[in-house]
Amino acid sequence: MKKLDLNVLEQALDMLGQLLKDREQYCEVVAVGGGGLLLLGQIARPTRDLDLVALIESGEFISAKPLPTFLSQAIRDVGLAMELGEEWINAGPASLFEMGLPHGFKSRMQMRSFGGLTVYFAGRFDQICFKLYAAVDQGPESKHFADLKLLDPSEKELQEAKLWCVTQDVSEEFANLLDEVLIVMEQTIAKS
Repeated sequence: MKKLDLNVLEQALDMLGQLLKDREQYCEVVAVGGGGLLLLGQIARPTRDLDLVALIESGEFISAKPLPTFLSQAIRDVGLAMELGEEWINAGPASLFEMGLPHGFKSRMQMRSFGGLTVYFAGRFDQICFKLYAAVDQGPESKHFADLKLLDPSEKELQEAKLWCVTQDVSEEFANLLDEVLIVMEQTIAKS
């Protein structure tokens, strides 16, 4: 399975959007994570996939799990044709939607169209929230921590992201790990 750099990811989305259009199928999705950051020029590292947190139907967010059959099939077809694997787009982080997206999420989204596919990307602050949450799970050596650092959050943004993170996991263990990650992040920012 190929890593998705910016060019490959854009080609794959163009192909997917054209395929959906040719099949007279249309879909609006909400993307988060490294793939979204890559497409918006906020990171340069390749990624394995494009993560979907939600779908949009009639202007309303709905869970991305399960993906509609027509969309899953088109993703699979493009993935096989481009040797990207069958789940180069997936709904792995859909639980974030189910637990609640950061307040004001919808107003910060950025949109791009690819034929029959419209992709809404999480805004920078929302990505800070998601990357902080993932960094707590995977630690300061993870790609999520590195991505968070590249987003260059202010202390205020980190504190606001912390407030969102504790709505996702209310355990004391998570709160302690979150504080540890924030200390490392603040030290990293201070050294910059």
